[in-house]
Amino acid sequence: MLGAAAIAAIFSGLGLAQGAAGLVALERFVDAPTITAPDLPPISVLKPLHGEEPALEAALTSFLAQDYPDFQVVFGIQNPADPALAVVERLRRRFPERDIALVVDATQHGRNRKVGNLINMQRAARHDTLVIADADIHVAPDYLRSLAAALAEPGTGMVTTLYTGLPVTDTLASRIGAMQISQVFLPGVLLARALGREDGLGATMALRRATLDAAGGFAALADLIADDAALGARVRALGLHVRLARTVPATTVAESGFRALCRHELRWARVNRSIAPLGFAASLVQYPLAFALMALALAPAAGWAASWLVFCWFCRAAIMRGVDRRLGLAPPTPLGPAVLLLRDLLSVAAVVASFTGNKVVWRGEIVEVDHASTLLLTKT
Repeated sequence: MLGAAAIAAIFSGLGLAQGAAGLVALERFVDAPTITAPDLPPISVLKPLHGEEPALEAALTSFLAQDYPDFQVVFGIQNPADPALAVVERLRRRFPERDIALVVDATQHGRNRKVGNLINMQRAARHDTLVIADADIHVAPDYLRSLAAALAEPGTGMVTTLYTGLPVTDTLASRIGAMQISQVFLPGVLLARALGREDGLGATMALRRATLDAAGGFAALADLIADDAALGARVRALGLHVRLARTVPATTVAESGFRALCRHELRWARVNRSIAPLGFAASLVQYPLAFALMALALAPAAGWAASWLVFCWFCRAAIMRGVDRRLGLAPPTPLGPAVLLLRDLLSVAAVVASFTGNKVVWRGEIVEVDHASTLLLTKT
């Protein structure tokens, strides 16, 4: 068992090294010089809505408070009884000076209802520069300026953004849900880009209308659950780059309990597993405390195993505090040993469970994710 424990300890060391590399990548990203757009083209922001999510009005308000000379916001709703409609009407009264369009259209164009919503909304977009942004994204006033600057770089086909997790409650589940996004996902994206990947991230996708059309339009994504990854791949297939904007929005972490959080993270895991199974399995190395605990369980009598677990916690906490500092996260990430260990164990469980089935709960429906194409199959 000592040999197996040593192997587990090696994996935990690799996880710490990856975490440190992610922090270095974040330092470089934050310290890189700011790019200023040579011009500011008119922009249409497409915001597909589905239900009144927690903090929805605050998130949408941040888009209407942009420091940008000419932009339009198009809200799309598929159900006339959707409670998000009342939020949009309140925003219209609060921001009468803004160019706000509302599309209420139940027409379906495929199994992905969000993409179907976008297809319905596109006809209301007045401008040729489009920004597709999730409903639960909170942005800074210079968000659109940052996107315009990145899109103006030569060879750029699409611009996307990193994002942090924003817990809307002070529950442990909500805060460790945000931890997964800010402390694992975000640095991981930066490391992947350092290795040459240019993924599209659904929180923000900005591109010109002509590029969208050349990539097949929204219709080409209508049966895909990972529409962001597919659109990014199609843009790259045109010989264009997917750039990363300098702005970092925050996404609402709405789950206040562990049952809802685990369901959400299992859905995310199964979608990502369907895109790149081997790569997603390899992502287990991101969770060093889980492997350090495994080493202790395999060799409980070995004095080094307990010391190694404590050392791994200390290093992981220091790395996370560095991420907090560079991103200015508030509230700060909880760093207690039990919390960090719980976070790693939940993440490992989600990765393992993602390989045990294809069903996910998505927008109130049970669907199956196809291994090859992430095709949505409605459960009957």
